[in-house]
Amino acid sequence: MAGTIVADTIQDGAGNSTAMDNAIYGSAKAWVNYNGSTATILASYNVSSITVSSTGKYVVNFTNAFSDANYAVVATGGNNTGGNQVAVFAPANGVGALTTGFSLEVYSASSSGDVNPVRLGVAVFR
Repeated sequence: MAGTIVADTIQDGAGNSTAMDNAIYGSAKAWVNYNGSTATILASYNVSSITVSSTGKYVVNFTNAFSDANYAVVATGGNNTGGNQVAVFAPANGVGALTTGFSLEVYSASSSGDVNPVRLGVAVFR
């Protein structure tokens, strides 16, 4: 049975409250923390899988497709060893975002090329 809840604020059991706009628009609609070397998902929400296209190139797949591709992706990555700073580009290589996921590219200035970092974190806002 479907229903509708109409409210101005939402409150947790401890009495903390926020405006409904924050709950609807301010929360990540998908996020993932994964190992870039193995593409193993360590923790996630609304991300079903990660596919490795080639070194430093990934496709992040949503569990539940979005209604459109007008979302923002924020990503960060790094290695445990020092000196290997990385830049994360999403969507990568001019490949547009899709309702079912997006591509991601990780580049290292220190090695002048794409890399598979130890840890990547990605959040998607809509």
